[in-house]
Amino acid sequence: MTKRAVENLSDEYADLIRNAAGGDARALENLLMRAQEVAYRFSHTVCGGPTDAEDVMQDALLKTFRYVKRIRDPHAFRTWLYRTVRNACLMKRRRRIGEPKRVLSLDDLLPSVEGPGAAIDAVESGRNPEAMAVNAALRRRLGKALRALPPEYRAVVFLREMEGLSTRDVAGVLKISESSVKMRLHRARLFLRKELED
Repeated sequence: MTKRAVENLSDEYADLIRNAAGGDARALENLLMRAQEVAYRFSHTVCGGPTDAEDVMQDALLKTFRYVKRIRDPHAFRTWLYRTVRNACLMKRRRRIGEPKRVLSLDDLLPSVEGPGAAIDAVESGRNPEAMAVNAALRRRLGKALRALPPEYRAVVFLREMEGLSTRDVAGVLKISESSVKMRLHRARLFLRKELED
């Protein structure tokens, strides 16, 4: 997402929140429908499977409904929503039995990296079946590589690369330093490049 697109989206959410907080039922419904998609995508990325993502999305929508009048900075709604989803995922994970006691670092998963590898060229999308099949295969490989990332790295990639949040906003959502965001993003990119090269 471009910076301008992120700003426009932020303005749209802010208008919906102000109107919903003022009692506009249609604005509240529209806000919840838009938040549902964002919350599901992020919860699926952070929490893992679709069942957990559904539960966490419902929690986030319920909190949005309950607290829409208390949101102090309507322009920061997406950041608030991401934090809400992240916290719900963490609570769900804490309740789950059988979770590993230790989270693996990317250092544990990556072989030693001597330097940046060759860039991966995405196949141009076309209408012919061969190009569509190649694109579908690339999407599957990318999805598999993303799922292989530890959740804390996957969240950084999702928020920064897919949602277009700034490094500062990602740090705020995940409650880590900006330097940690940069380090995790760098390591995640190296890991993804390696996975896609194999």
